Amino acid sequence: MNVGFHREASAFLLGLFFVALFLFYKIRIEKAESINFIDLLWRVFVTGLLATIVSFTIRFFYFILGSSNLAENTYLINFFYHINLGLISAFIISTLIVWKRLILYQKTKKLIILWQIFEYALLFSILLNFFGIEILGELAYNIIFFLLILLGIILSVNLKWVAYLNFKQKWKSILLIILVILYLIYFFINLRTYSADYGPVIITDLLDNLFVRALFGFILTYCIFSLLVILFNLPTSSVFEQKFEDVINFQRLSQSIQTGKNEEQVLEILLDSSASAVLAGAGWIEIFKHNKENKYLKTDNLSIKAIRRITEAIRKSKIKNLLETEIYSIGNVSKMTSSIKDSKFKSALLVPLIVQKKQIGIMALLKDVNEGFNKEIIDIIRTFANQACISIENFRLLGEAIENERYKEELKIARKVQQSLLPSDLISNTCFEISGFSVSADEVGGDYYDTYQLSDHKFVLVIGDVSGKGTSAAFNMSQMKGVFYSLVQLDLSSKEFLIHANNALSRCLEKTSFITLSIYIVNTRERTIEFSRAGHCPTLYYSGENGTSSFMENKGLGLGILRNDNYKNYVEVNQINYSTGDIMMLYTDGITEARNELNEEFGYQKLKEFLDEHATQDPKLIQENLLETLYKFVGGKSRYDDYSALIIRFK
Repeated sequence: MNVGFHREASAFLLGLFFVALFLFYKIRIEKAESINFIDLLWRVFVTGLLATIVSFTIRFFYFILGSSNLAENTYLINFFYHINLGLISAFIISTLIVWKRLILYQKTKKLIILWQIFEYALLFSILLNFFGIEILGELAYNIIFFLLILLGIILSVNLKWVAYLNFKQKWKSILLIILVILYLIYFFINLRTYSADYGPVIITDLLDNLFVRALFGFILTYCIFSLLVILFNLPTSSVFEQKFEDVINFQRLSQSIQTGKNEEQVLEILLDSSASAVLAGAGWIEIFKHNKENKYLKTDNLSIKAIRRITEAIRKSKIKNLLETEIYSIGNVSKMTSSIKDSKFKSALLVPLIVQKKQIGIMALLKDVNEGFNKEIIDIIRTFANQACISIENFRLLGEAIENERYKEELKIARKVQQSLLPSDLISNTCFEISGFSVSADEVGGDYYDTYQLSDHKFVLVIGDVSGKGTSAAFNMSQMKGVFYSLVQLDLSSKEFLIHANNALSRCLEKTSFITLSIYIVNTRERTIEFSRAGHCPTLYYSGENGTSSFMENKGLGLGILRNDNYKNYVEVNQINYSTGDIMMLYTDGITEARNELNEEFGYQKLKEFLDEHATQDPKLIQENLLETLYKFVGGKSRYDDYSALIIRFK
């Protein structure tokens, strides 16, 4: 069919069509707020389904025409072929953009660069279609095609999103990916059929297009890799759900004293939560009683006689010392678990229960297999036990305060407990200096800050403010600490951290309570800072290069305000690069809202001017000068809110 156009014009229009489709789906898919993986795969499925339905309709139309002259009409053949061409192009390009979003989930700088190389290589393949396989030569064509497929294989190993699917979502993903593979096979066969039956009359044979062939290969490769990884991960699909359940159990322990539970109820929650978390066959808690017979809390199907028999078996193992009452801390987790010689149980885990540096009892968990407790399980149980002991300690301290000095003594002891929840020593590193402080307006406060080291180059900083004041705010702050230490170990992004923290806190905070929070993930290797804000004060950042400071503002909603899945739409993630001499000041609103005797606020501008003036000092000295400046500004007026801040100087 000769329409009077040069082949280069046809190649140009086809390339322009590919680029237009790429930009369209890039805007439509990449800019979407949702990052639900099943929704992304559903987009691919729906696009392929529509293309398949139209393609089958065309085939049915040709079936009706049979061998008539109309069925052999060159114009009609090209018309329907170009409809197929457009639909198939839309499907493979939209799938490319979805695959990009999946591959770049939890992206790194190296991965972004590799993807950009791949995109430029695909663009280059579109340009090569101007020359055609006849001019390029079959060898050059095959080499370029091989390199594109190789790049696609390298990118296809990035499947971190699979780990965040639950069991049901993984089965849905398997079904959708299989359907995508079937679409690819059908579309390829459809193009081959057109090429074989109408090759001499169709203007543009899509199978000769290097770009299209490369996309077919890449999409199929990623489908196969995804399918295999999801299948291999099916046995571990409950791990992430178990982690989240651990967080909920942790909150039950955290709020046990706040909801009026007594000491025995706290221990029951601890035993049930721990046994459920590690899938223990049995277990018990033994509370040491001086001059009295010890008290036991036990799981089902475990008699006192059986406990004493197993205790004797433990006394013959390497962890026998844990049965004594002088153990204050355990550094090596291997000293907490051991194999035992018992007819029913083969391994035991013993966790001491320590309150006020005194061991009040022991929790034992049993399994019917050897080496049934790994390090991760032990860390989770130790966290549960520590939080339960804090709740017990809080309960006892508050009881003593009410008994001895009623409300005044209660507040003093609660202040001591609340301060113990703040880190006594912040993380230290050769790449930055850090200093922090918290001064409560009342005996106890609701401000919280903490730090955590994920690796030798990755650190997490967090600061928060609980709504309300007094003991209620302090207890809610302890829940925030529990959520932080439970989630931070999962190495989540700042956005995922806030989403899961909101889910956990929504289950335990009172309806009228909420928490504002800012989280920062510092990567000293890349010299980057990723941060998200949940309704907290904007962080003040001083640029050593420019010699000025400014506020880092981004949107965010407090934790516990919106208690449904829509909360993720209100979390914004930002990332900046830091330089030597930069200073970051995280603070609570008590500082900016401090008022003097004339009822004037200290405000953001004074805080900015203060940091500009003292930017050459080390964080500890900046902290001391900030408190001195605040006290001088406030004068004799009493504090209305807590003063808290974290100051970091980068080297």
